[in-house]
Amino acid sequence: MSTSFTPLTAPTEARLQDIGSAEILVGIPSYNNADTVGHVVQAVSVGLAKYFPGHRAVLVNSDGGSSDETTAIVARTTIDFQHFFIAEQQSILHRIVTPYHGIPGKGSAFRTIFEIARRLKTRACAVVDADLRSISPEWIELLLRPIMEEGYDYVAPYYLRHKYDGTITNSLAYPLTRALYGQQIRQPIGGEFGFSGELAVHYLDQHVWDSEVARFGIDIWMTTEAIASGARVCQSFLGAKIHNPKDPSADLSTMLVQVMGALFALMEQHEDLWSRQGTSQPVPLFGFPYEVGVEPVHVNVERMVSHYRHGLTDLGPIWQQILATDTVSRLRDLQGTAGTDCRIPDELWVQIVYDAATAYHKRIMPRDHLLKALTPLYLGRTASFVQATQGLTSKEAEQKIEALCRTFEHMKPYLVECWQPRALQPFTPALLHHTTVAAGGDHE
Repeated sequence: MSTSFTPLTAPTEARLQDIGSAEILVGIPSYNNADTVGHVVQAVSVGLAKYFPGHRAVLVNSDGGSSDETTAIVARTTIDFQHFFIAEQQSILHRIVTPYHGIPGKGSAFRTIFEIARRLKTRACAVVDADLRSISPEWIELLLRPIMEEGYDYVAPYYLRHKYDGTITNSLAYPLTRALYGQQIRQPIGGEFGFSGELAVHYLDQHVWDSEVARFGIDIWMTTEAIASGARVCQSFLGAKIHNPKDPSADLSTMLVQVMGALFALMEQHEDLWSRQGTSQPVPLFGFPYEVGVEPVHVNVERMVSHYRHGLTDLGPIWQQILATDTVSRLRDLQGTAGTDCRIPDELWVQIVYDAATAYHKRIMPRDHLLKALTPLYLGRTASFVQATQGLTSKEAEQKIEALCRTFEHMKPYLVECWQPRALQPFTPALLHHTTVAAGGDHE
């Protein structure tokens, strides 16, 4: 029995009274997505009508206060089902368009979706981003059918992406989650997920909704909580993910801090699980994998290297507190003399991540300062990956990511050993100014 309470608006409460119950719910969190949300609503509606025609379903748009036409478009978008060879819609697709309450961010939007799923006693749920351009009706089947018919509790997406799209996933979220929890979920922060109604209630009951999870840590939190709770997890192949990709050097520092913070906080919560977990295992994949063209992602290597080199100059004392004794020296030795040359090999990157997680756990310094100070290191590693894979196809670059994952797993005993309590050098207030100035610039 759920004990949490998520406030809903009076009109939303009234709509829930009218609808009563639903077997399926699809949620679309949004914020100023007028350009793309109509396409997403159409894909969801056609997918439900085509693949789940006899089931009571509801589409929930949980909006963060859009100032454009996003919510109006969701409410008024119509579908001519004859164009999709669907003779008639056997059951009405209900729509709920509602603002969410709480900390601004995707997590708060999801919390409202989870609450509506709980109230309607849904069996199967899915969430899809509002900025998707590549979503098709088949995505809805692939996210929901493993739950409706195969007994799975959580469905993660499996996309084909350009080798430089999803750099936080490729260098951090995927290999670290895989090494910690033993499940090879390729896109643990993918954005599109399926989950059971029971898992939605479990999510609601966790006390995270006033934390960073309510912003952008929600995807990795959902995946990790699903694994940690013992849920049956799988993946579904969705083809290409085409949305609004971001240059890794441009504006990912805020997202990086929040994802990394969520990863490290979850490590503390689930230490008993990951410290005993052995080698990783493949996760079942539904759907038909096929080759697909992906949009190129252009990266500004010079900018990333510049941020990294400024970090070497300005954040050295901070990094020396976070990282193992010789790591900063190795980073300096590897930087080379060329203006854009940057080399952070796999083993060194894994040690950096494991050292950072340990420093976070042991509170060597204020956690927000620690996380911000890691941004130049992430940019340096990303630049290093770009330079190492420039001549490779995305499929060939995937082998490099697979090798990184194996290194994370191979070096996991180092993490377990470092995690144990021991005497630490305390954070010195004199360094606080350097952290705030140097890392704060990257944050902006």
